[in-house]
This record gives sequence, structure tokens and C-alpha cells, in this order.
Amino acid sequence: MATKPPKADPVQDAPRVAEPQHSAAGLPAIGHTLRAAQQQMGVKRTALTLLSVNQKDGFDCPGCAWPEPDHRHRAEFCENGAKAVAEEATLRRVTPEFFAAHPVSDLARRSGYWLGQQGRLTHPMYLPDGADHYEPVTWERAFDIIAEEITALASPDEAVFYTSGRTSNEAAFLYQLFARELGTNNLPDCSNMCHESSGSALSETIGIGKGSVLLEDLYKADLIIVAGQNPGTNHPRMLSALEKAKANGARIISVNPLPEAGLERFKNPQTAKGLLSTGSSLTDLFLQIRIGGDQALFRLLNKLIVETEGAVDEEFVREHTHGYEEFAAAARAADWDETLTATGLDKRRIQEAMDMILASKRTIVCWAMGLTQHKHAVPTIRELVNFLLLRGNIGRPGAGVCPVRGHSNVQGDRTMGIVERPTPAFLDALEREFGFAPPREHGYDVVRAIRALRDGEAKVFLAMGGNFVSASPDTEVTEAAMRRARLTVHVSTKLNRSHVVTGARALILPTLGRTERDLQGSGEQFVTVEDSMGMVHASRGRLEPASAHLLSETAIVCHLARRVLGKDSRVPWAEFEKDYATIRDRIARVIPGFEDFNARAARPGGFVLPHAPRDERRFPTATGRANFTAAPIEYPKLPEGRLLLQTVRSHDQYNTTIYGLDDRYRGIRNGRRVVLVNPEDARELKVADGSYVDLVSEWTDGVDRRAPGFRVVHYPTARGCAAAYYPETNVLVPLDATADVSNTPASKSVVVRLEQSATD
Repeated sequence: MATKPPKADPVQDAPRVAEPQHSAAGLPAIGHTLRAAQQQMGVKRTALTLLSVNQKDGFDCPGCAWPEPDHRHRAEFCENGAKAVAEEATLRRVTPEFFAAHPVSDLARRSGYWLGQQGRLTHPMYLPDGADHYEPVTWERAFDIIAEEITALASPDEAVFYTSGRTSNEAAFLYQLFARELGTNNLPDCSNMCHESSGSALSETIGIGKGSVLLEDLYKADLIIVAGQNPGTNHPRMLSALEKAKANGARIISVNPLPEAGLERFKNPQTAKGLLSTGSSLTDLFLQIRIGGDQALFRLLNKLIVETEGAVDEEFVREHTHGYEEFAAAARAADWDETLTATGLDKRRIQEAMDMILASKRTIVCWAMGLTQHKHAVPTIRELVNFLLLRGNIGRPGAGVCPVRGHSNVQGDRTMGIVERPTPAFLDALEREFGFAPPREHGYDVVRAIRALRDGEAKVFLAMGGNFVSASPDTEVTEAAMRRARLTVHVSTKLNRSHVVTGARALILPTLGRTERDLQGSGEQFVTVEDSMGMVHASRGRLEPASAHLLSETAIVCHLARRVLGKDSRVPWAEFEKDYATIRDRIARVIPGFEDFNARAARPGGFVLPHAPRDERRFPTATGRANFTAAPIEYPKLPEGRLLLQTVRSHDQYNTTIYGLDDRYRGIRNGRRVVLVNPEDARELKVADGSYVDLVSEWTDGVDRRAPGFRVVHYPTARGCAAAYYPETNVLVPLDATADVSNTPASKSVVVRLEQSATD
């Protein structure tokens, strides 16, 4: 039977700590999955819903973007995916009566965990100027309010249209179409805060900002390097793929400041071996790198490859690359001592990694936020591409670049045109198809959007999904910026902190979830999503909607566009709302790779998008070849008495959604305000295990940013490094501390000092 949401916020600053675990999943994962699902959905609904997750005739998990294998297990989901589904398919409801009983001033004091546990939003809600309670509002009035504010703007560029990764391809395409017909490219999205660095580096070096491998490539690889990534918590189904790769003979190198249970040993809950035995050992070599030292590591590996006779694939380099000589000169200049300082590794471990690299004919490098959220993130990923190019490991089966995207369809949103810097070719295609001239000036990304709101240059903020306030850096600045807006609008399934940090007026527009049936004028609809490896497939909800007052994201965009743009619009918004197949017909004519979209989307399992470097060894860059690069080596410098902090997720968390207060693989229970510190560093800093400290970040602007009341946990992280959960630590990252080129917040290399907390 489903349980009711918590009435009171639980204590979150008194965590219990045990030894970290050294294996992931197994029987405990099944137990936690079923318990979490039944608490939200009840027994019968749990069974019916989970058996449809990631099935060819079911719905796509609203969690991560890891692809599904062609031959799928009946339980093709992970623990965190099941929790995501359970919170969307929950029987808990947030009704108008809830808002009548809870003023915004009260909700603003609640934790993100408590807000999310209240359940599904059921009605459009409106917060008038000066009010402290949301009140129910009709859909017609809600669209009128948005239209009033947008049409009153001096320029369309005073509006910001944010998108979260969960939005379908169809809704994302229409959302950007509406913004551009209105006249702005202000289309920031969650990619700006995660894999923007990957896209920037890959577009420059190989000509397309996506990974070059498919799932079957992992099974063919000789060597897989997993750098700056924790699959056990963030993409648990990746562990099954790594297990299969190992069974086929692959070796795995893990590069991470933190030891991660899932990469040590995996007990596959879909197999008898995983449930009844010790499981599979995954990592062959663990390189416990110092935070931010990855560029230096790959540069030294490249030096060793260049200097090893016969190691470079000279034919590939000659036929398919540009800039080799300048790169090779920079690689030869790499210094062992500097590399050991930057990485914290010893020479023997690097030599061991090199032996594995030279023995491999097919190498894949996978990475995530541990590489993308640094000031020097883009040069780091370029260096990683250099590493693969040297031995011809792009455009070869079992080899390539594999940025692992975090959120389901975050990659699809970008493919559909959710981007603040669209290409001229994309805008030309929109103009030919729809008969209006899209704006050509670049718009705001996330960081620039916050600045514009802060400075009064943007006045209306509309978010299609997500939790913008909690996901963004520099929490105090972000919240103050949002409060300067004239109107904030959030299209959401559940309550989150962004709903209680509002502009002068605010709207919450409740929408269908992935799990729910979508009935429109032409009948039941399906939508499509793109996974982390460029596979596009259909998603069909099966449950009855949580409320009769919900609209789909697609319908919301169509209603809003008709109300704001009026009869002068050349786009058939009413037709699009009635039948999503008509949207896919237009996508097919605008976006390359989607030809015959409707027929291909109807095939079980969907279809793969073209990728020139992978498919043809053709590189659509400015030079027409894959580009070697040669950037100066950068890594964070650590003053004495300080630590280098990275922000991380707990296991009971997905992005800013908090499912619970445990991180059992790391041994943390009943709390989130913890800081993981190497015991030797703790002794030098005189901070005892169990003591409480404030985390104070230090940046060149001289402003102290403070996150108070964190329990010190002695933990086997790399020397000089520490870790703590976000969004609690977003306050420590200044708005202007971003990666060069990509402008992604530098949340993985924060210099902090630990000060005794007043709560100790």
C-alpha cells in the first residue's frame, strides 16, 4: 500500500556513517527498489508500471539517458530509474487545498526532499503579485497572464525559455519554434550546466558534439576508460554493459578521485550470478586522480604513445586528421614531474595504464561531469580526443568517444534545436519550412540568463520542466535574480524549490508525465526521445493521468503559442496539438537524420541517427578532418591548508531530485550535509571525524561563499580532495566561475577552507 508524504521535514544534519561498500546492486538494490516504489504507488501499480519501463512498447524511463539493449530484460530498469518512475506515478497529490494550507513563505523553508515527496501537481496554480498563497486558475487565464507579460516586453529578448532534459522531441521542437517565431534565441537548457563542455570540444575536434559509440561498441572494446563518472549511482544500467564487455574480454580503467562501489564490483540483479554470488569485478586498474588532473594525465599518455615506436596509427593520422605536428610537439614537452603533481598518481600506475593502452586495438573513453565542470574542461576533453585519434580509435567498431549524458532526452532536446547559438543551417531550414525569419543573434545560456535576470534585462522566465533554482550555481545570486522577474512560469509534474523562489507573479502549469496516456484530438499519442548514443525511439505512457486538469507539454506549447502569437502565426499550432505525427513530419523536413520520421519511430526499438565520424570516418569540421589540438596544461592549484571540493550526487538522488536521505554505497545514512575528507588531510587540518564545519569557498573575486553545518566524514578520497552533495553546495560556486568556451559552471574544482561550525 502506498504511504502518505511526510508532514514534517526530517532532521537532515545528523547523518549516521558506516564503512563504504565495495559492490553495487544485488539483492539490496531489489529491496530498496520495491520498497520505494510501493511507498509511492502501492503493490499492484508498482508491478504494472515497472514492467513497462524501457520496453519497446512501453515508456522511456524519465531518469538517465543510458540506451536500452536490443534484447531487453523484462525488468529493464535500475534502482534509481524505478525511483524516478515511482515519484511520477505516485498516488500522492498536491491539490489546491495543499497550497491553501501552505503559504509560499512556509514552503520556501522546506527542503527539496520534502517538497518532492508531496506528490503530483493536479491544477494550474497562480501566485498574484504580493500574495503568499498560490491559488487555482483556469488554463485560459494562465495563458492570458503569460501573454500579458510577454506582449508587454520591450523586446522578445526580455523573455527566457529554459528546458529540462525530460522534454520529448516533439515538445522541444515546438518550444524552440515558438520562441523563435516570437523572436528570440534565449533557449538555455540543462546541457549548459553539464555536457556543454563535451559538445564544445567534440564539435571542434570531430565535427559533431555527440558521442561516436553505440552500445554494441562497448561489447567489442578491448579497453574502456571510465573517467570522471560514477555509473553505479548516476547511470546504473551502464554497469550491465560493462559487465558484458568484461565477459567479452575488455579491460577497464577507472579514473576518479573517489573509489566507487559500482566500478569495483557489480552484482547484476537481473542474473542468478549477480544475486547469489559475489558478482563481477569490473575495474582492472583504478587511477585515483587528483581533482582536475585529467588533462595532464591524457597529455602524458599521449607523449608516451607518440614516443613509442609503432604506437601511432600513422595511416589514420595522415588520411583523416589535421594539426598533428603542433600537437605532437606539445605532447613531447609533457613533463613527468608536473603530471605527477597535477594528478597525484605515481609513475608505476601510469606505466601500468600505458601497457593496457598499447595492448588495446579498440579503446573507448567514457566520461561525465567529473571532466566537464572545470575551468579547463574543454581542453581536457580535446586532449582525450587527441588520445583516441593517435591510435585511430574513432570510426572503428569497439572504439570512440562516449560522453554519458545525464538526463533522459537532454541530447534529444539539443538535436531538436534547444540551443542558444543555433547554426545558420538550422535557422535556414526553419525559415524554409515555416515561412518566418528566425532571429540570428545568439541568445542566453543558463549563466547569461541569470545575469540578465539579475540586471533587469530579462523579465519573463518560462521553464519547461526542471528545477532551475536548485540546479544553478551561486544560489543566493540565482534566487535574487529570479525574484527580480515580473513573471516566472514552471511546467512541472511535481513540486520543487523553483516554485517557491518566484518573480512578482508566478504560475505552476501541471503536465503529463512519461508514464501517462496522452489523448488528443486524433486519439492516443506517443512521443519520442533520443538516448545518450543517438538512438531515437518511441515512448508511450500507460497510466491514467494524475488529474483531469493536466495538459501535455506539447499541448501547453501549442496553447501558449496560439495565445501569444495570435492569428498572424504561420505555424499550424492547433494541428500539431491534435496529432503529434504532424510534428514529426515537420521535424523530418527540418532536421537531417529524421527523414521518414513517423515510419521509423513506429519500429520497435526505433532507429539510430547518422554520425559521420563513426559511420564514414568523415569529420565535418572547418578543416574537413579530425583536429588535433595543443592547449597549455591546466590544473587547479591548491593553497596550503585548503581542499579541492567536487560536488557529487548521493545514491538517493537524481540531479536535483532527492529520493531519500541515504547514500548507502558511501556509507551515509539519514543526512546530506556531509563533506568527505581524506583522513590524512583531516589530521593535518585538525578536523575530527564527526565534527561539524562550514565550507567556505575561495575565488579570485575575494567573496567568501559559505555552506554551513557539514559533518566531516573521513573517507578514502584522493589526497587534497573533498566531496559534498549538491544542490546544498551550489552556493559555493560563483556565477562567473565557468569553463572557458562552454561557460559551464566549474562545480568540480572548488577551493575551500573548513571552518568550525557554530552547530558543532
